[in-house]
Amino acid sequence: MDDSWKSAIGQNAPLVILSFLQTDSKIVNYNEELSSLSTLINRDINCNGLMMDTDDEGGLETDGHLSSCIAMSMGDIQPSVQLQGPDEAAIQRVAEELRYIAAQLEHNVVAQATQNLSNNVLSSTTQYWKKHLSQEVDKALRQGVCLRDLPQEQIIVALSLTLVKGVCQQAPHLLRNLFDIALDYIRRDF
Repeated sequence: MDDSWKSAIGQNAPLVILSFLQTDSKIVNYNEELSSLSTLINRDINCNGLMMDTDDEGGLETDGHLSSCIAMSMGDIQPSVQLQGPDEAAIQRVAEELRYIAAQLEHNVVAQATQNLSNNVLSSTTQYWKKHLSQEVDKALRQGVCLRDLPQEQIIVALSLTLVKGVCQQAPHLLRNLFDIALDYIRRDF
């Protein structure tokens, strides 16, 4: 695998996934969930990567500093992740490559795998979702996804994100949990 590709996705996996998922969807609930997730990711980025409690109202701490990031108040202004810095081009390139790979995947294989993943996710607890995602990716790869000229890792990431996107478009309320599952699943190799 190309080291720059691996580095871009490894260090910036949440941004790559979010960039992949952000498309011209006409599904209102999906777009709303995606916007909400983008806002949370923006908060994490703008607050130097610190995870924030979304229920925190902010306030003055005993040392005089605000307990929440100023970016949290800008959530409505920033509906999508604003990529900045030297990694922006790499993140966009990786997301575009993943979209290209996903477009090449055989429609019937992806549609069936998406339906299977959706059924499995809806009928099980969150702790099994990563297992279900892994099983569907493996099954889809065995069923004849033929992209032999591309590195297997790229195909797996593209297929994983395609399945997650398909399920989330059917059931937008699953976006945050499946985003976290996909992030964990992808990071296992990077």
